[in-house]
Amino acid sequence: MAAKARSGITNAIITELKKIDGGGDYSVDLADNVTNKLIFWDEVNDFPFVSVVPGNEVREYHPGGFKWGHLGINIRAYVHGEEPLDELEKVLYEIETQLDADQTLTYDTGKTTEQITVLSIATDEGLLAPYGVGEITCEIRYQVT
Repeated sequence: MAAKARSGITNAIITELKKIDGGGDYSVDLADNVTNKLIFWDEVNDFPFVSVVPGNEVREYHPGGFKWGHLGINIRAYVHGEEPLDELEKVLYEIETQLDADQTLTYDTGKTTEQITVLSIATDEGLLAPYGVGEITCEIRYQVT
């Protein structure tokens, strides 16, 4: 069951990030460039590009058989341009804003997450210019059934 939750939550995050489509309040367009596969910067041809993959998971056990799952999610963003750090900041901001907008993601036919916590945000600090790579590590809390 945990494997299904892991992939379901990952796909729910991808659905949310695909809403960043360059229209309305969005300053970047990720709609067609978000995947659930680990991709490295030298494999990307269309920028910006985002890779969302599940990481480690921890269980929290409570009386009565109740348990929380704390799923780590790594969101890696890739950009290319004259000012890659500026582009990366825009993409990371949009991703964080989208994650903060709704802490409850629906996955696996009606199950929901309870909380999304951003644990860290990191960039390559310009080392790969004209490319840029940044990563948001977050934790998703959900009820394990």
